[in-house]
Amino acid sequence: MENKINAYNNVLELIGNTPLVKLNKIASGLTGNFYAKVESFNPGHSSKDRIAAYIIEEAERKGILTKDSTIIETTSGNTGFSIAMVSIIKGYECILAVSSKSSKDKIDMLRSMGAKVYVCPAHVSADDPRSYYEVAKRLHSEVKGSIYINQYFNDLNAEAHYRSTGPEIWNQTNGNITHLVACSGTGGTISGTARFLKEKNPNIKIIGVDAFGSVLKKYHETREFDSNEIYPYRIEGLGKNLIPSSTNFDVIDEFIKVTDEESAHTAREISRTEGMFVGYTSGAVMQAVKQLDENGEFGKDSNIVVIFPDHGSRYMSKVYSDQWMEDQGFFDTKHESEPQEIQYVK
Repeated sequence: MENKINAYNNVLELIGNTPLVKLNKIASGLTGNFYAKVESFNPGHSSKDRIAAYIIEEAERKGILTKDSTIIETTSGNTGFSIAMVSIIKGYECILAVSSKSSKDKIDMLRSMGAKVYVCPAHVSADDPRSYYEVAKRLHSEVKGSIYINQYFNDLNAEAHYRSTGPEIWNQTNGNITHLVACSGTGGTISGTARFLKEKNPNIKIIGVDAFGSVLKKYHETREFDSNEIYPYRIEGLGKNLIPSSTNFDVIDEFIKVTDEESAHTAREISRTEGMFVGYTSGAVMQAVKQLDENGEFGKDSNIVVIFPDHGSRYMSKVYSDQWMEDQGFFDTKHESEPQEIQYVK
C-alpha cells in the first residue's frame, strides 16, 4: 500500500476559499439574512493574501520578477504582511512604506516577517514627498532590480478578486445573493468582486463603505475630486485621500460613510456576539449594515453578504485596547468600557 501524506506544499496553497458564515446575534434585530465572508481564514489572516499572491505570480509569469528582485509596496499593513509572506516563500526581498496610522501591532508583524519598513506620516497630502506613496516611488527608483506593486493603481488588484472572491461568494450563496456590502480603500476587493457578481446578476446591489475624511463617496456621486472632504480619521484600510484607478466606481451602486467611533464599537460587538475576532474595517462594514437597515434598504428575503477583511489581533493596541478607546473619547454613556479583570493566581 502506497504511503501518502495529505499536506500542502506551502502556505500559499491555503489562500482563498474562505468560509461564508451566517451572522446570528448581531443581526437578530435586522431585516434580512446576513452572511460574512471571513477573510481572516486566509493564511496571512486578511483578504490581501489574494492580491499579493496573484500580482506576484503574474509578475513572475511575465518575467518581470527574477530571483534577485526586491518587492516594494505602500500599505496600511495588511497588504504588506501578505507580500512579506509571499516573498518569504518565493525568496524575494521586501520593502514596505507604511502609514503612521497603522497600528503598532501591524508594524511589528511586518518587521517580524523580515520586511524592511519605512513609517511615513499619515496626515499629509498624497503628493507630499513624505507620504507613503511618494516614499515607495522614491525607493523604487533607488533600489536596483525592484518592482513596485502599487496596489492603488494596479488593475491586477481587482482582477484577483474577480477571479476568486466573486466566484466564491456566488457559489457559496448558490446565486441567491441580493446585496454585497464591502469596505473600499484601494477598491480592489469591492470592484473585482462586484464585477463578477454583476455579470452573473446585474440586479445584485453593491454598496461601498467609506470613512468620514475620505473622498470616495463624494467622487462616486459627482465624479469630482473634492479636497475639502479630506481630514484626519482613525480607521485603517478604509477610504482614501486620492482616487485609486483600482476602484471601478461603475460597478458600485452607492457608498455609505461610517464614523471611527461606531466602527470601533461594532468590531468589539462582533467579537463578543459572534465569536469572530475581527478587525476595524469589519466593524465599519457591519456598522454600515446597521445604518442601511435603519434606512429600510433590506427586505425579509434579502441575502446580504458582508466582507470581513482581517483579524482582530492586528488591533490589540487600538480597537481592543480599552485605554486607546478611552484616549479617543470613544467611551461615553452609550458605550461603556466593560473590561474583565485579570485574576492572578499566586
